[in-house]
Amino acid sequence: MNRIIVKTIKIPPGEVILGEYDGKLCLLDWKYRKMRGRIDSRLASCFKASFDEGDCSLFEKTERQLEEYFNGNREVFDIPLITAGTDFQKEVWEALQTIPYGRTESYGELAARMGREKAVRAVAGANGANGISILIPCHRIIAADGSLGGYAGGIPAKKKLLELESQMFLKF
Repeated sequence: MNRIIVKTIKIPPGEVILGEYDGKLCLLDWKYRKMRGRIDSRLASCFKASFDEGDCSLFEKTERQLEEYFNGNREVFDIPLITAGTDFQKEVWEALQTIPYGRTESYGELAARMGREKAVRAVAGANGANGISILIPCHRIIAADGSLGGYAGGIPAKKKLLELESQMFLKF
Protein backbone atom coordinates (compact mmCIF):
# COMPACT_ATOMS: atom_id res chain seq x y z
CA MET A 1 0.00 0.00 0.00
CA ASN A 2 1.15 3.56 -0.69
CA ARG A 3 2.14 5.87 2.15
CA ILE A 4 1.22 9.43 3.01
CA ILE A 5 3.84 10.76 5.39
CA VAL A 6 2.35 13.18 7.93
CA LYS A 7 3.75 15.55 10.51
CA THR A 8 2.06 18.06 12.83
CA ILE A 9 3.64 21.50 13.12
CA LYS A 10 2.75 24.74 14.84
CA ILE A 11 2.29 27.95 12.89
CA PRO A 12 1.25 31.31 14.38
CA PRO A 13 -2.52 30.75 13.93
CA GLY A 14 -2.49 27.16 15.25
CA GLU A 15 -1.52 23.56 14.58
CA VAL A 16 -1.54 22.10 11.09
CA ILE A 17 -0.84 18.67 9.65
CA LEU A 18 1.52 18.37 6.71
CA GLY A 19 1.15 15.43 4.34
CA GLU A 20 3.50 14.24 1.61
CA TYR A 21 2.65 11.79 -1.14
CA ASP A 22 4.89 10.92 -4.05
CA GLY A 23 7.24 13.84 -3.35
CA LYS A 24 4.41 16.40 -3.31
CA LEU A 25 2.48 18.15 -0.58
CA CYS A 26 -1.03 16.70 -0.39
CA LEU A 27 -2.01 18.12 2.99
CA LEU A 28 -1.50 21.33 4.92
CA ASP A 29 -4.61 21.38 7.00
CA TRP A 30 -5.80 22.51 10.37
CA LYS A 31 -5.39 19.75 12.93
CA TYR A 32 -8.64 20.44 14.75
CA ARG A 33 -11.01 21.24 11.88
CA LYS A 34 -14.47 19.71 11.78
CA MET A 35 -13.86 17.97 8.44
CA ARG A 36 -10.54 16.43 9.54
CA GLY A 37 -11.77 12.83 9.06
CA ARG A 38 -13.34 13.53 5.66
CA ILE A 39 -10.18 15.14 4.31
CA ASP A 40 -8.02 12.25 5.51
CA SER A 41 -10.45 9.65 4.12
CA ARG A 42 -10.49 11.38 0.74
CA LEU A 43 -6.68 11.39 0.60
CA ALA A 44 -6.40 7.75 1.66
CA SER A 45 -9.00 6.68 -0.90
CA CYS A 46 -7.67 8.77 -3.79
CA PHE A 47 -4.05 7.72 -3.32
CA LYS A 48 -4.86 4.22 -2.01
CA ALA A 49 -2.56 5.04 0.87
CA SER A 50 -2.17 4.75 4.60
CA PHE A 51 -0.86 7.47 6.90
CA ASP A 52 2.51 7.21 8.62
CA GLU A 53 4.14 9.75 10.93
CA GLY A 54 7.48 10.92 9.67
CA ASP A 55 9.59 13.68 8.23
CA CYS A 56 11.01 14.48 4.83
CA SER A 57 12.87 17.20 2.96
CA LEU A 58 9.59 18.51 1.52
CA PHE A 59 8.38 19.24 5.06
CA GLU A 60 11.58 21.13 5.80
CA LYS A 61 11.08 23.25 2.68
CA THR A 62 7.40 23.82 3.51
CA GLU A 63 8.17 24.81 7.11
CA ARG A 64 10.88 27.22 5.94
CA GLN A 65 8.54 28.84 3.41
CA LEU A 66 5.72 29.10 5.96
CA GLU A 67 8.11 30.77 8.40
CA GLU A 68 9.12 33.25 5.69
CA TYR A 69 5.43 33.86 4.93
CA PHE A 70 4.58 34.57 8.57
CA ASN A 71 7.64 36.81 8.91
CA GLY A 72 6.42 38.87 5.93
CA ASN A 73 9.21 37.72 3.63
CA ARG A 74 7.31 35.42 1.25
CA GLU A 75 4.37 36.05 -1.04
CA VAL A 76 4.59 33.07 -3.37
CA PHE A 77 5.15 29.44 -2.44
CA ASP A 78 6.99 27.03 -4.72
CA ILE A 79 6.05 23.76 -3.04
CA PRO A 80 4.96 20.98 -5.42
CA LEU A 81 1.31 20.13 -4.71
CA ILE A 82 -0.93 17.17 -5.43
CA THR A 83 -4.65 17.42 -4.70
CA ALA A 84 -7.23 14.74 -4.09
CA GLY A 85 -10.74 15.66 -5.14
CA THR A 86 -13.25 15.79 -7.93
CA ASP A 87 -12.46 17.59 -11.16
CA PHE A 88 -14.72 20.44 -10.04
CA GLN A 89 -12.97 20.74 -6.67
CA LYS A 90 -9.59 20.81 -8.40
CA GLU A 91 -10.86 23.53 -10.74
CA VAL A 92 -11.92 25.63 -7.73
CA TRP A 93 -8.60 25.04 -5.96
CA GLU A 94 -6.70 26.13 -9.07
CA ALA A 95 -8.84 29.27 -9.31
CA LEU A 96 -8.17 30.04 -5.63
CA GLN A 97 -4.45 30.11 -6.38
CA THR A 98 -4.97 33.00 -8.80
CA ILE A 99 -6.38 35.38 -6.19
CA PRO A 100 -3.59 37.93 -5.67
CA TYR A 101 -1.93 38.52 -2.33
CA GLY A 102 -3.66 41.12 -0.22
CA ARG A 103 -6.93 40.64 -2.08
CA THR A 104 -10.15 38.82 -1.38
CA GLU A 105 -13.08 37.60 -3.47
CA SER A 106 -16.56 36.45 -2.60
CA TYR A 107 -17.79 32.97 -3.45
CA GLY A 108 -19.93 34.57 -6.16
CA GLU A 109 -17.01 36.48 -7.65
CA LEU A 110 -14.91 33.33 -7.75
CA ALA A 111 -17.75 31.35 -9.35
CA ALA A 112 -18.26 34.08 -11.97
CA ARG A 113 -14.57 34.26 -12.74
CA MET A 114 -14.61 30.51 -13.28
CA GLY A 115 -17.56 30.90 -15.68
CA ARG A 116 -19.83 29.07 -13.25
CA GLU A 117 -22.07 31.89 -12.01
CA LYS A 118 -24.84 29.54 -10.89
CA ALA A 119 -22.52 27.24 -8.96
CA VAL A 120 -21.86 29.54 -5.99
CA ARG A 121 -22.83 26.93 -3.39
CA ALA A 122 -20.76 24.25 -5.11
CA VAL A 123 -17.80 26.63 -5.22
CA ALA A 124 -18.28 27.29 -1.50
CA GLY A 125 -18.38 23.55 -0.83
CA ALA A 126 -15.19 22.94 -2.79
CA ASN A 127 -13.54 25.84 -0.98
CA GLY A 128 -14.43 24.25 2.35
CA ALA A 129 -13.07 20.87 1.21
CA ASN A 130 -9.62 22.32 0.51
CA GLY A 131 -7.00 20.28 2.34
CA ILE A 132 -3.99 22.47 1.49
CA SER A 133 -4.66 25.66 3.41
CA ILE A 134 -2.55 28.81 2.95
CA LEU A 135 -0.82 27.47 -0.20
CA ILE A 136 -4.25 27.07 -1.81
CA PRO A 137 -5.55 30.30 -0.26
CA CYS A 138 -9.16 29.54 0.64
CA HIS A 139 -8.78 32.14 3.41
CA ARG A 140 -9.01 34.83 0.68
CA ILE A 141 -12.68 34.01 0.11
CA ILE A 142 -15.16 36.13 2.04
CA ALA A 143 -18.94 36.42 2.11
CA ALA A 144 -20.71 38.68 -0.38
CA ASP A 145 -21.52 41.15 2.42
CA GLY A 146 -17.80 41.51 3.24
CA SER A 147 -17.91 39.41 6.40
CA LEU A 148 -15.27 36.76 6.86
CA GLY A 149 -17.64 33.79 6.62
CA GLY A 150 -16.35 30.41 7.72
CA TYR A 151 -12.87 28.94 7.73
CA ALA A 152 -11.51 25.49 8.56
CA GLY A 153 -8.87 26.99 10.86
CA GLY A 154 -11.44 29.20 12.59
CA ILE A 155 -12.28 32.85 12.08
CA PRO A 156 -9.38 34.14 14.25
CA ALA A 157 -6.90 32.26 12.02
CA LYS A 158 -8.55 33.57 8.86
CA LYS A 159 -8.47 37.11 10.19
CA LYS A 160 -4.79 36.76 11.10
CA LEU A 161 -3.92 35.50 7.60
CA LEU A 162 -5.86 38.27 5.85
CA GLU A 163 -4.32 40.94 8.09
CA LEU A 164 -0.83 39.56 7.44
CA GLU A 165 -1.37 39.57 3.69
CA SER A 166 -2.95 43.02 3.57
CA GLN A 167 0.02 44.44 5.53
CA MET A 168 2.40 42.74 3.12
CA PHE A 169 0.45 44.09 0.18
CA LEU A 170 0.57 47.61 1.60
CA LYS A 171 4.38 47.51 1.86
CA PHE A 172 4.81 47.89 -1.89
